[in-house]
Amino acid sequence: MAPNTRVPAVRQRLPRKVAGHNTKTAAPVTETGFANPFPGMLSAFSQWDQFEQVPELLWPNSVRTYTRMWREDSRLASVYYAIALPILRTPWRIDPNGAEDEIVDFVATNLGLPIVGDNDPQPKPRTRDRFSWTKHLKLALRHQQFGHQVFEQVYRIGDDGRAYLRKLAPRPSSTIAYWDVALDGGLVGITQYPPGTAFGAPMGTMQGGMSGLQLQIPVSRLVVYVRDPDPGQWIGNSLFRPAYKHWLLKDELIRIEATAARRNGVGVPKVIAPQSVSEASIGSSDLQPYLNIARQFRGGNTAGVALPFGAEMELMGVQGQLPSGFIRMAIEYHDKQMALCALAHFLNLDRGGSYALASVQESTFTQGVQQVADDIRDTAQAHVVEDLVDINFGVDAGCPMLVVDEIGSRQDASAAALQMLVNAGLLTADPELEAFERQQLGLPAADPDLQAENPAQFPKPPSSVVEPDVPADTEPVDTALPALPYKGAANASAGRRGRRLTINAERGELTLW
Repeated sequence: MAPNTRVPAVRQRLPRKVAGHNTKTAAPVTETGFANPFPGMLSAFSQWDQFEQVPELLWPNSVRTYTRMWREDSRLASVYYAIALPILRTPWRIDPNGAEDEIVDFVATNLGLPIVGDNDPQPKPRTRDRFSWTKHLKLALRHQQFGHQVFEQVYRIGDDGRAYLRKLAPRPSSTIAYWDVALDGGLVGITQYPPGTAFGAPMGTMQGGMSGLQLQIPVSRLVVYVRDPDPGQWIGNSLFRPAYKHWLLKDELIRIEATAARRNGVGVPKVIAPQSVSEASIGSSDLQPYLNIARQFRGGNTAGVALPFGAEMELMGVQGQLPSGFIRMAIEYHDKQMALCALAHFLNLDRGGSYALASVQESTFTQGVQQVADDIRDTAQAHVVEDLVDINFGVDAGCPMLVVDEIGSRQDASAAALQMLVNAGLLTADPELEAFERQQLGLPAADPDLQAENPAQFPKPPSSVVEPDVPADTEPVDTALPALPYKGAANASAGRRGRRLTINAERGELTLW
C-alpha cells in the first residue's frame, strides 16, 4: 500500500433507542481488585498491619498489651465501663417485623428476650445450661478492648426436632493462631492454637508442620464482632489504641513520682560521731554503732535516742523542691487525653464545670455509646437471629428483628413529651400506647378486668365499651365544642385536622371522634 493512501474510516452502527426502552450495561459480578494482599497466609501475615509502627500493638502482641492497659489503669477501666454499663442496662427486645408468631416466639425463647408490644407477661424460663443474652453481651463488649471478639455457635436438638441455641461459646483472642481471610477481605475462618500451647508462640506450634494446627472453625459457625475494621482486617482497632502513648507515659511518670517520694520525700536521720572517733577510724567498726542509730530511728510516741557527749543527731529534711508538682500535672494531662479516646470529655470535669457544658459533652458520648449498641445489634441480627431462623424455618421465612432501646436523654424526657402530645391532641391515649409505655418503663402489664372498671381510664378498652340503646330515628346534632379537659390549643388543633365533636340531643351523651 502506498504511504499516502488513506484508509476510509469504518462507521460503526450503534443500536437505536426504541421508545420506552433504554440500553442496559452489563453488571459486574466478579471482583478485579482485592482487599487482603495475603490470602490464606499463616501467623502474623494473615492480619499484618503495615501501618502499625509499635511492635507491642501488632497482633497477637496487642492482645497482651490491651489486657494490661485495661487491668492496670483506672482511667481506661472507667472509660470502658462508661460505654459497657449503659448498653448492659438498656432493654433489648425482639421486634416481630411481620414474621409469623411461631417464629417470633421461637427466637424470643432462644434469646430469652421479651417481644415488642407483648402485653402478656410470660413466666421466666429456666436459665441453667441455657443461652443468656446478658452474659453474651458482656463478653461481646470486649471487642471494644481488643478490637475483635469471636464466638462459636453451639445448638441442641430438642424433642420437636428443632435446633435450639445452647450457647455462643467465646473463642478468646489469646487462643487464635491465625485468621484465614480471602482475597476479597471476607473471613473464611479462624484457627486456634492446640490445647496446652503457650500463648504468643505461633512459630513453636508450627515446628511439626500444619499437623499441629487442626482446630479450624469455618465462618459459618462464627459470630465475630469487630470494632472499626480496615478492609480485610478482622482484628479491628481497639478503643485503647489512641490512648497507648498516654498510658505508657503516665505509667512511667507514676513510677518516677513514687521514686522521687521514696528517695527524697521523707527526712533522713543524720548522726555526727564525737570527736574521739578519729578520721582514721572511718570505714572501721567504730562508726557502726552510730550508723545503726541512724538506720533504726523511727518516729513515734515513745521514740528517742541517747548519744555520748560530743555526738549529734538531726533529721535532715527535703533539700530543694520536689518535682512532684509538674509530674502530677503531666499525669493529669495524660489522664484527660485517655478519656478523649472514647469521647468521654465529661470525665475531665472533676475539677469543676458548668452543668450545660457537661450536658453537651455527655450528649456526644451518648451518641457514641448508642452506635456501639447498634453495631452489636446488626452483627447479632445477621449471624445469630437470622441463622437461627434459617436453620429451623428456612431462608425464605420471615425473620424478626433484634432491637435495643434508645440510650440517653431522649428516654428521660419521654413521659413529659407524651403528656404534652396528648394534651395537644396529637396523640390518643389508647391501650396500645399504654402497653408500649408500660414496657418501655418496665412496668407490669395492665389487668384488663381492673382496667375496664377504672373510671379514670380514657378511652375505655374495646372489650368494655357497651353501645347505648339509642333510638333509630335519633341522629347526632352538631353543636359548639364543649369545654374539654385539654387546653385551648388542643381544640384549635383538632378543628384544623377536620375532627368534630357531636352530642346526642336527647340523651346528652358525648361522642368522641
